[in-house]
Amino acid sequence: MEKSNTRLLSLDILRGLTIVLMIIVNDPGSWSHVYTPLLHANWNGLTPTDYVFPAFIFIVGVSIVLSLTKQSEKGLSKKQLVQKILFRSIKIYLVGLFLWLWPSFDFERIRWVGVLPRIALVFVVCALLFLFTKRKTQLIIAIVILVVYWLVMMYLPVPGIGIPDLSEPGKNWANYLDQNYLPGYLWKKTWDPEGILSSFPAMVTGLLGMMAGFILISNVEFKDKLLRLFLLATTLLICGDIAQYFMPLNKSIWSSSFVLITGGISCLLLACFVYWVDIKGHDSKFKFLRVFGVNAIFAYTLAGIFYTLFYSKKLWGISLSAIFMEHAITIGVAPKLASLLYALFYVFVIWIPTYQLFKRKIFIKL
Repeated sequence: MEKSNTRLLSLDILRGLTIVLMIIVNDPGSWSHVYTPLLHANWNGLTPTDYVFPAFIFIVGVSIVLSLTKQSEKGLSKKQLVQKILFRSIKIYLVGLFLWLWPSFDFERIRWVGVLPRIALVFVVCALLFLFTKRKTQLIIAIVILVVYWLVMMYLPVPGIGIPDLSEPGKNWANYLDQNYLPGYLWKKTWDPEGILSSFPAMVTGLLGMMAGFILISNVEFKDKLLRLFLLATTLLICGDIAQYFMPLNKSIWSSSFVLITGGISCLLLACFVYWVDIKGHDSKFKFLRVFGVNAIFAYTLAGIFYTLFYSKKLWGISLSAIFMEHAITIGVAPKLASLLYALFYVFVIWIPTYQLFKRKIFIKL
């Protein structure tokens, strides 16, 4: 826990936006009544919801460059930085396991992967690459991973299946490796969207964020940084649009085209917030989002813990979300709108304790 210091406001606000959207899409009033854009694509394809997690991973990459550069300038050695990186990644991973086990702590159904475990993995790999490799090497690694992943997922025969078929789940290497080698509970029974193989392209999303981070710390004027961010975003979007004809857009397996498209969208959003906030000075208009952005993992964790209190009948004997939906529908609110209103209410619930930390200028760093 540490006191507030000088931070890039645009990055805090964009991070806060991703956390707010995560809470909204994870916590509807009823999963039976959700607007389509607030659901993940069933398999191939994209919805706005599919942009959220990769945007957060992209921000992790940006933050690595900004944070580790600042710490290096303060005189911390590589050994000290490695220790901090490993310790932080372990903490994030363990919090992820805690959220899965909460509140029953049934270790027989433990899920070893998930959102926070993937964030922890991307963070530790990208941070170590930042410390021990050059930018050119990082770019080469990113390209190699995307190309090899495309070739493996599209053309390398799968034992017992043959040539992979990405038109449906179950006939690809990601499914095969998760089903045979990933221990514990699998989110999709035979595979996991945060599984073994898809973690590699997820690392590339972090590396793309690092490329944007290098632009932000470059010794040029803000307008030139902005231009370079837009150029990077445009390049990624064009490459992603071309790549989707070779490998379909798919969040569940984090396809190579998905990495490029979402990387471009994330970089475009970052450029927009840099312009609105850091150049035009409109940070006060986004204070609500910044509250979440400076304590992002805390807010996400709190939302996971409170989920049981608001949804489960085990503690109270009633489901607060079900009561909200019932009363809203009774007074004439459309079911999907009622479900969205509940999600927005839940965001406000998480905002209250998060704002208390913000008001005291305290960051809780996991």
